Amino acid sequence: MSESNPIRVFATHAFDESDDYLRVFEFLESVDRFFYINVSKPNINPASDQVQAVKDEFTVQINAAEVIIILSDVYEQRPDIVKITMDVSEENNKVMIAISPFGGVAETPPEMLERCEVHLGWNARDIADTILFQARGKDTQRWDVVDFPGFDADGPTD
Repeated sequence: MSESNPIRVFATHAFDESDDYLRVFEFLESVDRFFYINVSKPNINPASDQVQAVKDEFTVQINAAEVIIILSDVYEQRPDIVKITMDVSEENNKVMIAISPFGGVAETPPEMLERCEVHLGWNARDIADTILFQARGKDTQRWDVVDFPGFDADGPTD
């Protein structure tokens, strides 16, 4: 992944930008050296409200993606639309990543957990690392450094 070869990401929407839809891209923007293109187009409405027209529009958007992010808030607002999104994703062999409700005040819907390969909370680095791994098979192998008060790299401090 580089600026010249960004990961193509689709995030669930019901043809509008929900809070979590906007939030997921804010989180991705905060990750250093993570390059992506948002291929979801919430501003493009299908030709009609019929299920086939919605499915056709999602097929175009999802086929452009490498990974699909399924957002709990969109599922809670419009489960019918998210089910169509998940159906289209499965039909096109796209990896789905479920992200739990923001703030941890609710549970992730069970159907999302059953159908998605990965379930994440709201952690920008975890989301970016999982997208990179699921889309391109690359493991960042990041690890955290834990600081203990009273110690430095040479041992105890005075």
